[in-house]
This record gives sequence, C-alpha cells and structure tokens, in this order.
Amino acid sequence: GGMPGGRGPTVLAGHLDSTTGPAVFHRLVEMSPGDEVAVTDAAGEIHHYLVERTEVFAKNDFPTREVFGALPKDELRLITCTGLFDVEAGSHEDNHIVFAVPTDDPGGH
Repeated sequence: GGMPGGRGPTVLAGHLDSTTGPAVFHRLVEMSPGDEVAVTDAAGEIHHYLVERTEVFAKNDFPTREVFGALPKDELRLITCTGLFDVEAGSHEDNHIVFAVPTDDPGGH
C-alpha cells in the first residue's frame, strides 16, 4: 500500500476487540462522513484526512481492489472487524472500512 502523504491508498487495519477487552480500533465503527482523522508517519509528520464514507462488507466479500487498488493520489483506508462473532472461526463475520481523503488544512478543518 501507500504511505501517508504519498501516492495510493494507505491501509491501516486494527482489531476491534480482544479476549481482554477493546482494541485499537474499538471506536472505528462510530466514524461517519465528515469526521477528521490524523495519521502520523514514520518521520513524525501528521497527515490530515476527512472521512468520505464508511461501509460494512462480509469478510467473504472483501472489496480488495477498492481498498488496495492503485491510485494516483493519497487516500486512507481504516479497517476493523465488526458484526457477529463466529466462535468456530474465531473472528467477526464482517469488516468495517472507513474511506478518507486528505484535507489541505493542516489543522484538519
């Protein structure tokens, strides 16, 4: 994938929860269009994004091309699991994906 501020989609995936409680993306499902996201890159630079949309996809219908496909510009994808927990599979049945685009305002507004 891409890197924040570079070409193509930057994809960050994290768990919703764990056996001990909430995980890094436990509140990702609360995001909605218009929300702001700040991502710090390896050099410490902060990149600001605006959520355009969020969608839930069944894990067996994951939109690989839409998430990872080549783009000429910077975009952000945040992914976590959601939906019912399948005990036999040991995972949630769906993925919650946030699609965001950069904002030119360094304050994120």
